[in-house]
Amino acid sequence: MKNLYSILFLSLLLALGCKDPKPVTTTVPKPAVKIPAFNQDLAYGYIEKQLSFGPRNPGSPGHVACKDWFVEKFESQGATVIAQEFTANIYTGDSYPAWNIIAQFNPDHKRRVILSAHWDTRFIGEEDSNKSMRDKPIPGADDGGSGCGILVEIGRILNENPIDLGVDIILWDAEDQGKRGDENYTTTWCLGSQHWSKNKHVKGYNARFGINLDMVGGKNPSFGKDLVSKRYAQQIQDKVWQLAQNMGYSDMFQNKETGLLTDDHLMVNQIAKIPMIDIINQPDTPKKFIHEWHTHDDDIAAIDKRTLRVVGQVITAVIYKESDGSF
Repeated sequence: MKNLYSILFLSLLLALGCKDPKPVTTTVPKPAVKIPAFNQDLAYGYIEKQLSFGPRNPGSPGHVACKDWFVEKFESQGATVIAQEFTANIYTGDSYPAWNIIAQFNPDHKRRVILSAHWDTRFIGEEDSNKSMRDKPIPGADDGGSGCGILVEIGRILNENPIDLGVDIILWDAEDQGKRGDENYTTTWCLGSQHWSKNKHVKGYNARFGINLDMVGGKNPSFGKDLVSKRYAQQIQDKVWQLAQNMGYSDMFQNKETGLLTDDHLMVNQIAKIPMIDIINQPDTPKKFIHEWHTHDDDIAAIDKRTLRVVGQVITAVIYKESDGSF
């Protein structure tokens, strides 16, 4: 009987040992992508092109002409482009046609990020030292033009270097037409991002995160961490700043906190519920912004090519690293 039990036990062990092992699932990491080079000279040229239309405040001839150029330029880069029209009701009582320009790269890709900037320019230069110029629209080379110039160059990069990620470049309109000192900022500022956040270009649209650019072309910039970005998208903010610092740009991307900030990213965070950070130059000046802010000195002389290259290369690194999972 002992031998019989031994045989049965041995048979049971053999039977158990012969069962198919559970399949082991492993995730094969994507190979690291090569991060393309950002061309500062092309970005600079795209700013000059915007300036060639004159002021781009809603209601001006330059506004319509520049809109048409953006659409044609992004289409030439292979993007699917939407000019989202809305009415910009300015606090002065005036109303103008306005357009958010949305350039979709890989429009069918489910994983998406947003890169944005405002493309309109201020309709008055209320900070100008020359009082006779304060009621005239400003050139807007840095305040508006710089972020758009960088994003048009990133459009070229995406076209020439395919990426495993959906990227939506959104140029907001009517950001800079608000009333100074208006505590209820949602009535007068950031009208384009407000409209898009309530009326997204695709039903059910979502994105993993967004990065907004504003005044990103000046000399010796100070990009601090604003508290709106920290509140809604701190993880993204910290990762972008750390990446920039690791790339050797700690002189520009600084860890200082810069307080609350009303900009397009606030609307996207609060209304669209998409985490978005802001990269904006806030030097230690009485204005808290660039010296040229809302003046007629905000022309091409205010633009520094190294700043364009640094910001553009950091943003390029972010999206390509996001595509291979290393961001």
